[in-house]
This record gives sequence, structure tokens and C-alpha cells, in this order.
Amino acid sequence: MQASISPNPTTPHKRWVKITHWIITLSFLALTFTGYEMLMVHPRFYWGEVGNDLTPALFELPVSRNYKHGGWDKSTPFYQQAGSPISASRTYDIFNQNGWGRSGHFLAAWFLVLTGLSYLVAGFVTGHFRRNLWPGSSEFTLQHLRQDLANHLKMKVPPATNGPHYGLLQKSTYLIVIFFLLPVIAITGLTMSPAITAAYPFLIKICFGAQSARTIHFFASVALVGFLIIHVVMVILSGFKTQIGAMTWRK
Repeated sequence: MQASISPNPTTPHKRWVKITHWIITLSFLALTFTGYEMLMVHPRFYWGEVGNDLTPALFELPVSRNYKHGGWDKSTPFYQQAGSPISASRTYDIFNQNGWGRSGHFLAAWFLVLTGLSYLVAGFVTGHFRRNLWPGSSEFTLQHLRQDLANHLKMKVPPATNGPHYGLLQKSTYLIVIFFLLPVIAITGLTMSPAITAAYPFLIKICFGAQSARTIHFFASVALVGFLIIHVVMVILSGFKTQIGAMTWRK
């Protein structure tokens, strides 16, 4: 995306910025696909600790489920004799059929988390955040924000350059994504893992419960997908070839 205010419009993107940008992009696309597959299994959302088909939901998405209930598993005796204890399985077969989506989701999540942490460390150490994303005192004004917002709404997009050239609205959006939405989606994602919360139970408390974490995770995902769509539209409007070149092969 391009905008109207920049302290240094000719500075090209650093190589580490390009690499982390594309790893995070590919990871997010994989997370979106596998996340939707997981969502189709149970498109109901709850608040608190407990949520299933037998409890009231906050809301339910109009999504066709990708499975059919097979009913409760049959009770199976442990021994072929009268009075033998029986199994207490109450698991639907579909939870096994959903395994590929969960495995792919968790694998892509680790790529995003580890690459994101590397990006954060490099961003602070190299001064990338301060130099390219943090608004200067002269541009951080209501007038600049109003003008920048009006230009975006009117689709007045400046042509692309070979490097960071961000306006106030764009900088603010990037900062919200980097320092709020991505941390929220990572923390709530970890909170849905029983293994993680067994080691770090405070995650349950700060997310108001495992089901609350899942609901927050969903809304953060929707916000990130919306950001991605707008980001791609702005890239196309400002000069797709120039933008892709600046973020890939061009020095």
C-alpha cells in the first residue's frame, strides 16, 4: 500500500523484511484455509469454559457442516465375560476425520509465531519500527489522519515506490496488526491447546475461558482477513508490478 507521507520514500525494503513478509503471508493463507475447514466441523461459538451442541451458543455461522454425526460409540466390554467393565467412549468419528485440518493449522501456526517473533526482534533492533512505521510528531495529527482517510475512501492512491512509503492511516493499521491482532490471535490459539494451558493455566484466565478464546480467535481472524483483502486491493491500485518487485526481487 502507498500513501502520501514518508520520511524516506527511496529506501528499499530490507531483505529480512521481504523474507518474513512472505513466510507470514503463506502461513496466514494456510491458517485461513485449515481454520475454515475446522470451523465447518463446529460453526458454533460460546463464551466461557464450556461449549458443545448441547449448550446455548452466542451465535452460529450459516456454514454447512462437513460431517454427519454417526451417533455415540457403542459400549464395548473389555472382557468376554458377564459383568465385564465397558468402554466409556463418547467421541464422534468425525473428530478423527478432522485430523488433517488441525495438524495443518498447528504446523502453519508455528511458522507464523516463530517468524513473527523474529520479525519483532529484528524490527526493534534495526530501528525498522521507529524509522518506517512509528508516526513522527509532525504527522501524528487529526488533520493528517482525516486527510489520509478521505484519500483512501476516494481511492486517491499515490503510485508505488521501491520501498516503505507509508501514510498515517497505513502506519496505524500496520501497528494495530503487528502489535495487537497478531499477538491476540497467537495467544488465543495457544489457549485452545490443552497441553499449553496445562503448563500455563493463566492463559485461560486472561482469555476468559477456552471457549471465549476460540470466539476471540475467530473475530481476530476475520479482522486479519479483512486487512489482507484491503491490503491486496491497495497494492493493485498503487501498482501491482512495482509493489511485488519491491517486496521480492528488486534491490
